[in-house]
Amino acid sequence: MSKQSPLKVASLGLQHVLAMYAGAVVIPLIVGGALGLTAAQLTYLVSIDILMCGIATLLQVWKNKFFGIGLPVVLGCTFTAVSPMIAIGTQYGINSIYGSILASGLIVIIISKFFGKLARFFPPIVTGSVVLIIGITLIPVAINNLGGGQGAADFGDLNNVALGFGTLLFIIFMYKFSSGFVRSISILLGLLVGTFAAFFLGKVDFSSVVSATWLHMPHFFYFGTPTFNVTAIITMTLVAIVSLVESTGVYYALGEITDKEISEDDLARGYRSEGLAIMIGGLFNAFPYTAFSQNVGLIQLSGIKTRNVIYTTAGILIFIGFVPKIGAFTTIIPSSVLGGAMVAMFGMVIAAGIKMLSKVDFASQENLLIIACSVGMGLGVTVVPELFAQIPESFQILTENGIVAGSLTAIFLNIVFNIIPTKGKVKEARIEGQNVA
Repeated sequence: MSKQSPLKVASLGLQHVLAMYAGAVVIPLIVGGALGLTAAQLTYLVSIDILMCGIATLLQVWKNKFFGIGLPVVLGCTFTAVSPMIAIGTQYGINSIYGSILASGLIVIIISKFFGKLARFFPPIVTGSVVLIIGITLIPVAINNLGGGQGAADFGDLNNVALGFGTLLFIIFMYKFSSGFVRSISILLGLLVGTFAAFFLGKVDFSSVVSATWLHMPHFFYFGTPTFNVTAIITMTLVAIVSLVESTGVYYALGEITDKEISEDDLARGYRSEGLAIMIGGLFNAFPYTAFSQNVGLIQLSGIKTRNVIYTTAGILIFIGFVPKIGAFTTIIPSSVLGGAMVAMFGMVIAAGIKMLSKVDFASQENLLIIACSVGMGLGVTVVPELFAQIPESFQILTENGIVAGSLTAIFLNIVFNIIPTKGKVKEARIEGQNVA
């Protein structure tokens, strides 16, 4: 391949940043908004998230003996972590979020060598159900924001509703009538256009930008010493495992694009990088990270597969992360505009779950029952959390969170129906073997 000019490498790196930027900054805004953080805290959260996206990407692209898969992959915070983080923060406090992130990152590092062998316990029937449950539990967050924010004095105001649906319609319009890179940044463009419209309605406050500094250093445990809650750790570990399964798909896709065969050792280094990224995120009060699939599409579109471009992307992200003034601009996006974009983004999480489930054999009644029970249990416990209030506290660890309850139901039923052999299946296998003979 001919050597790329520095200007072209820089422009391609910036293109990758733009493709993932909306997905990266929206997550701290959603989580921070749901937990009632101040503008200054939100600015820190956005800035540290962008900085850690860059560091997490470097850890994955830099291939060495211990970590790094060495593929042109960009890492960002996983959307599957949003609902669990909000639930953990609301119930146990923000420090429990970071305790669970640190613990889940350590668990990922520990299992990284063996995760390929554990994957049989997390087939599409399980991961699809988990992602579907997470997506469904996120939609109320999006609708509350679309109305102006839960508890807002002007909740449901026509201006808020118009801004929210206007942003959503603009994103849909962009998807319909654009293609390539412009289509890949349609969410970001929707947020920009929605905020511009909100400015003329007097709903944009620039005070957080004015008060933000030009340079800051990351803080260990910015929100305080992390606390470790068993339920929170189980929840975040399940999220991390689902992210590993998603990342595995990204690794294989990039391997195919770059004509590189992915070995078990490559996967182990990739998983270990994600575990390290999750732990570093926890130390600085950022988020758990995973491989971003939208950047894979960009590599296919551009045809440029070199790691130099991704190193440049990581460098740009790290630079932006050190400048809170840039991060503060994202905090001026009104809740209603954010809510409109969230409907599309969280709907895509549900769609991703359905896509995973599309690989499942729906002719099997057992598989239908696994989906029915896991999604039913996950949604049911989320809507009626007091259902198991009377059972012993030691068991409530597994029942007080809808995502945990639904995920464990899917894992257990998959083992019962698809891993433990039944008499009927053993008999069918014998008959097939005889026919082959």
